[in-house]
Amino acid sequence: GAAMEVHRIIGPGHLEAVYHECLEIEFRERNIPFISKPKLEIYYKEEKLKKLYTPDFMVYEEIVLEIKSAKSLTEVDEAQIINSLEISRHEIGLLINFGELSLKFKRFINS
Repeated sequence: GAAMEVHRIIGPGHLEAVYHECLEIEFRERNIPFISKPKLEIYYKEEKLKKLYTPDFMVYEEIVLEIKSAKSLTEVDEAQIINSLEISRHEIGLLINFGELSLKFKRFINS
C-alpha cells in the first residue's frame, strides 16, 4: 500500500532516489518498521564475506525490498534479487518498479 500511494501521488518518471525518499516518509507515516540501505552480511558456502549487501530497504526485519525506476523490470533485475536473497540468507524479497505507468511489483521466496 505504501508503494502504491507513492506511485499514485508522484507517478512514474522520477529518479530511484526520489522514490526511495518518498517511501521512507510513507513507511514512517504508516508506522511500518524499516531500515533504509541496511548492511547485510553475505556468504559464500559457509564463510561470511567481508563485502556486504546493501538493498534499498529491510522492512519488518525480514523483507528485502529493492526498488527500481525503469521502463520495465528485466530478468536481470529478478536474478539480482533472487541471488541477493540466497547469499544474504533471507527468505522474502520484494521488487518494485515505479517507472511504469502502473506500479509493478514481484514477490520472491528463497526456500
